[in-house]
Amino acid sequence: MANIKDIARLSGYSVATVSRYINKNGYVSTKAAQAIQRVVEKVDYVPNTIARDLSTGRTKTIGVVVPFFEYSYFSQLFASITKAAFNAGYSVIALKTNYDTELERQYLEQLHQKRYDGLIFTSHTVSLETMLSYQKYGPIVCCRNLGDVPLAATYSVRNKTYDDVFELAKKGNFQGIALTLNRDYDHSPTTQAAVDCYEQVFHQKPKPEYMVTGVLGYEDGYQAAEYFLSLPTPPDFIFANSDNIAAGIFQYYRNQRQSMPTIVGQENEVVSRLMNISTIDHHYDEVGKNAVDLVINKKVQHIPVASEFIRRTGQLSSI
Repeated sequence: MANIKDIARLSGYSVATVSRYINKNGYVSTKAAQAIQRVVEKVDYVPNTIARDLSTGRTKTIGVVVPFFEYSYFSQLFASITKAAFNAGYSVIALKTNYDTELERQYLEQLHQKRYDGLIFTSHTVSLETMLSYQKYGPIVCCRNLGDVPLAATYSVRNKTYDDVFELAKKGNFQGIALTLNRDYDHSPTTQAAVDCYEQVFHQKPKPEYMVTGVLGYEDGYQAAEYFLSLPTPPDFIFANSDNIAAGIFQYYRNQRQSMPTIVGQENEVVSRLMNISTIDHHYDEVGKNAVDLVINKKVQHIPVASEFIRRTGQLSSI
């Protein structure tokens, strides 16, 4: 396989000139460019991208650490990051973890090995202290509120819209308010936000029997509804952690011909528009765009993004 030295010899130009032409990083006369291009085509030369990345210190690739894609939060956020990266001329690699701390450490070590220009953590179990120790090897961005931790972060601000949902439930005099959640309180910032906002509005914690964790998608929502209807007093208001989950709950109640509780979803997915379900839009397009910008420009900033409660007609029209 021909290399730059071979092309220099065959074209009659120096290695430096050929390198500038191939890597597009300096002036090359029209005459030289034409001569070099003829040789490139003749020998069917293909640039060694790995060597070029090592020489420039850039891979034009961003690693996105994601536990799994079954949950709408992760799939939507990953899609927004991919779109923003593509528009900026970068590629994206999905680094799945299923919340395996050791895998997250391996991906940080790969950043150390310069396999990526930066890492975006959509969620994590590895400690922030560990992330900070790897920050010197490249940009690391977290998609959650980090407080005073000096790591880059961008995230949807949930408290205001969560308060809006629970204030609505309070105003409507609902007696049984249920929550479906991804993970338990100790391991999920979003669960913490939902439970804390509930407590702030009602001055007490949610009833344990009205909280279901491990709910990720439509089927989980369907099963959660089955559980809620098995309770001596089923909830009359359900705050679901995604619109797909809300749709599963809705469908189970309808299939069982049971009185429909008021349901509020999250993520502003197509299904909520079709079923006229009120929801929260966390504006992940903006979060994803911010995350990519933080990586590319190597900024250590915290960028909050306001979420939006979308109250649709139907179930909530009388409240």
